[in-house]
Amino acid sequence: MRTEGPAGERGSTLPFILVAWTVAALMAFGAIAASDAFLEQQEVQSVCDGAALAAANHADEAVVYTSGVGAQVPLTRAQAQAAVADQLTTGGARLDSWSAATDGAEVTVRCTRYVDIAFGWLFLGGRPLERTATASARAPTVP
Repeated sequence: MRTEGPAGERGSTLPFILVAWTVAALMAFGAIAASDAFLEQQEVQSVCDGAALAAANHADEAVVYTSGVGAQVPLTRAQAQAAVADQLTTGGARLDSWSAATDGAEVTVRCTRYVDIAFGWLFLGGRPLERTATASARAPTVP
């Protein structure tokens, strides 16, 4: 009974095993990096949602006192930006940039953060990943 194969095939499984382990490691690292990126996106979205709600609940008091509320709460860009800035500073959120816009009834907030994710050196070449979220809110009123 012969226990060894032909001499030309001896040791040929080692490269296959190394390639298989390398692929498995890259898949595991990729899953960890994707999870980290997803969690960062969720955090930025949460911060942005809170800022939009804070801005939507900050009505233009001068218009409210002179004209009343009507079907919608009157919002101004300056007050929306002030409300977003206040929400972001008191909440301790770390954003690289944000903007707030309003059409007078609805506030739209756009938030951006650049983050370093796990294994970013491998997949992004050491560059930070941009996470951007957009949130809109309208203050509810009862006629």
